[in-house]
Amino acid sequence: MRRILSALLLVAALSVAAQPAQAQPRLQIRGADVSSLAKSEALGGLYRDARGRRGDALRILSQAGLNYIRLKVWVNPADGYNTKSQVLAVAKRVKAQGMKLLVDFHYSDTWADPGKQFKPAAWESLPFDQLRQALYDHTYDVLDALRRQGTTADMVQVGNEINGGLLWPDGSNSNWANTAALLNAGYDAVKRVSSATKVVLHLANGGDNGLYRWWFDNANASGIRYDVIGLSYYPYWHGTLETFQANINDVATRYGKPVVLVETAYPFTTADDDGWENIVLSPEPYPGYQATPQGQAALLAKVADIVRQVPNGLGLGVFTWEATWTGVKGNGWDPADPSSGNGWENQALFDYADRALPAMAVLGRI
Repeated sequence: MRRILSALLLVAALSVAAQPAQAQPRLQIRGADVSSLAKSEALGGLYRDARGRRGDALRILSQAGLNYIRLKVWVNPADGYNTKSQVLAVAKRVKAQGMKLLVDFHYSDTWADPGKQFKPAAWESLPFDQLRQALYDHTYDVLDALRRQGTTADMVQVGNEINGGLLWPDGSNSNWANTAALLNAGYDAVKRVSSATKVVLHLANGGDNGLYRWWFDNANASGIRYDVIGLSYYPYWHGTLETFQANINDVATRYGKPVVLVETAYPFTTADDDGWENIVLSPEPYPGYQATPQGQAALLAKVADIVRQVPNGLGLGVFTWEATWTGVKGNGWDPADPSSGNGWENQALFDYADRALPAMAVLGRI
């Protein structure tokens, strides 16, 4: 009897050992910003899957497992891209692939980030009440047009990297009442179009816990309304992976809001493809992760794992920034200067032969 019992226990143990380890749950958001895509395609940019077959970049991303696309909106940029009409056209393609859409309002004619939050030229001389109304009207106009064409935005950023506020100087957070009035106008416009659409407030410097506590403590005290906290984290600029993890965990639990990494990226090479010096040149921009296809994939996988581990399931997911911004002549960083180049092509998800990189498949599985 003892032998039979021992044999049964052995069989049970072997059976348990033979079971595959339970896979980690996939993140809700496996995303990419492709704001440069429309201009790239207009100038002859091509995209190929990992086997070299030419195709629609959005379809290639979707087939790799990505499920969310981020598109920025400028008000009246010099080159005519990243406007309402461009976003509408790309949004149709995004939704046709079964993907969701995050719309990122910069409230500017050009880049808005921690170092610059320039008003659109058309809003430059408006009194504050009219400026707030202009922000509301612009937000509503773009989002309602998306809704009417059957491509309602799933998430919306009211401002981009608004560490210091928006629409300077009026909306600088040296005056939190003004900052709140502008951000709440954007929130109200989003919810009027679609109550289900989530509003994101987005800061840069994702490893700086002091910044995030200061900013969101003031935001809450000022009555600023939002649904999701968005972060940028570039590991070669924004602190260690450990400080990023500590901050995103703290922010989620302190404010009880879901968090999403709306911008991150990493280089797959140090080489240049368009004659314009790249922004990141180091062969190992972050210790232990080389600027190679394998290093890019490993770093992005690590960042995604940090988001997955945010307590209480509050880590929604990751967007890699400008996945389709390859070295296409004329598709430079400055919308007012056609001769400007792109310092980012070595951080895209397509290599210099236009093929999908291993990091794309990694992001699709996270």
